[in-house]
Amino acid sequence: MKKLALHWKIIIGLVLGIIWALISSKLGWSQFTIDWIAPFGEIFINLLKLIAVPLVLFSIISGVANLGDPASLGRMGGKTLLAYLVTTVLAVGMGLFLVNLIGPGKLVDEQSRIDNRIGYEIWAANEGYVIKDGINYLQDPEFMDRAKEISDLSRSELQDASVNDKMATANATKDAGPLQPLVDIVPDNFFNSLADNGLMLQVIFFGLFFGVSMLFIDPKKSAPVTRAVDGIMEVFLKMVDLTMQAAPFFVFALLAGVVSQMAGNDIGKVVEIFKGLSWYSLTVVLGLALMIFVIYPLIFKIFVRKVSYFGFFRAMGPAQTLAFSTSSSAATLPVTMECVEDNLGVDKKVTSFVLPIGATVNMDGTCLYQAVAVVFLAQLHMIDLTLGQQLTIVLTATLASIGSAAVPSAGLVMLIIVLESVGLNPAWIGIIFPVDRILDMCRTVVNVTGDATVSSVIAKGEGLFNYNPDKQPDAAFDVDNEK
Repeated sequence: MKKLALHWKIIIGLVLGIIWALISSKLGWSQFTIDWIAPFGEIFINLLKLIAVPLVLFSIISGVANLGDPASLGRMGGKTLLAYLVTTVLAVGMGLFLVNLIGPGKLVDEQSRIDNRIGYEIWAANEGYVIKDGINYLQDPEFMDRAKEISDLSRSELQDASVNDKMATANATKDAGPLQPLVDIVPDNFFNSLADNGLMLQVIFFGLFFGVSMLFIDPKKSAPVTRAVDGIMEVFLKMVDLTMQAAPFFVFALLAGVVSQMAGNDIGKVVEIFKGLSWYSLTVVLGLALMIFVIYPLIFKIFVRKVSYFGFFRAMGPAQTLAFSTSSSAATLPVTMECVEDNLGVDKKVTSFVLPIGATVNMDGTCLYQAVAVVFLAQLHMIDLTLGQQLTIVLTATLASIGSAAVPSAGLVMLIIVLESVGLNPAWIGIIFPVDRILDMCRTVVNVTGDATVSSVIAKGEGLFNYNPDKQPDAAFDVDNEK
C-alpha cells in the first residue's frame, strides 16, 4: 500500500465506506455505524477546521507581509476578484444552459406537475405574488376539488422544521441593508471571528489589515514578526501532513456515516431518493463534471500552458478527493494550499492570498447547482421562467456566492434567496433536500478545483508559477518532508 498514491487510498476508503454502509443497512447495523464509526469522520472534519482558521490567518499575514509592496497587493487583489467573478458567471451560465436543454423538471409525469402547479398558485395567492406566466389553473372548475386537497397538503409541508430553519436564516440575510455584507466583513471582536468558521471573511479582513500595516513600518521592527508568523504557518502545515496520513480511514468513517444516516436500515430509501430526483441530479452532476474536466482545464491551457491535462488532476487529486468527502471548502483549504504550492508550484505569496479568499467567495459549484435547482423547480411546477428572470438568477446566484459560508449545505440557505428573487416558493428546497448532501460533495470538488485554477492563473501573470512535472504529488504530505 505504501506505493499507492494518497488520493487513490482516499478513493478506496471512500468506496469501502459506502459499501460498508450498504451492508450494515442490509444487516440492520446502521445504528452501530452511526454510533461507533461515523464519529471518526466528524473528528476528521473537526481536525481540518481546527487547522483551517489559524492557517488562513497566518498565511494571509505572511503572504501580504512578504509582498513588500502595497501596490502588488492591490494589483493581485483586483485580478483575483475579476477571475473569480468570471468563473462564477461561467458556472451559472453552464447550469442554465444544461437545465434548459435537458429539462429535468419536464420529465416528471404530467399529473404530478399539475398538482405542483396548483400548489404554487395557492401559495402565490396567499403570499400576494403575481403568477409568473399569467396562466391560472385555480380558475378551471376541473381542478377545484384537487386544489382544496393540495391546499391542506401544502400547509402541512410548510411546517417542515429543517426548511423553516433555513428560511429564517435566509430572511435575516434578505432583510439586511444593502451594505450589510460590507459591515459583516469588519469584526467587532477578532476572537469571536476566530471561534466561528462561518466568519472566515472577518479573519481574512484582519489578516489583510495586519499584513498591510506591517508593510508601512520599519522592516527592522517587522522582521521578527514576519519570521514568527512564517514559523507558526509551517507548524500548521505540518499538522495538515500528519492529519492526511490517516485520511483514508477517516474518509471511510465519514462516508459510512453519511450513507447510513440516509439509508437507515432500508437500502431502498437511497434508491428511491435518487430515482425520484434522478434527472435533476444527473443535470447537476453533468454541469459540475463539465466545469472540472472541460472548463477549468481549458482556462489552464489558455492562461497557464505549462501543466498537462492529467498533470493538473494528479497534482490536485488529494484536495479533490478530500473535498468530495468533507463537503467543505474551508475544511479542505489546508490540503488545497499544500497541493497548489507543492504540486502545482504556485508561490506562497499567491496561495496565501488567493486561496483563503477563494474558499470564502468562490463558489462556482454552488452557483451552478443553484441555477439548475431554481429552473428545475420552476419546470416541476409548470412555470416557464423568462430570459430576464433567468438573468436575475445569474446575478443573484453570483452575489449570493460571495456571502455563502464555506461549510456543508450553506448553498441551500442561499438557494432560498435566489428562489425568492424570481418570486418562487422558498419551501420548495424541501423537494431537493434529500439529494443535497451527495450533490454538495460533488460541487465542493468544483469549488476547490476553481480555487486552484484561479490561483495558478494569477501566479502565472505575476511570474510566480514554478511547476515541476517530475514532482510526486504525495511528497507534499510526507511527514519527514522539509518544505
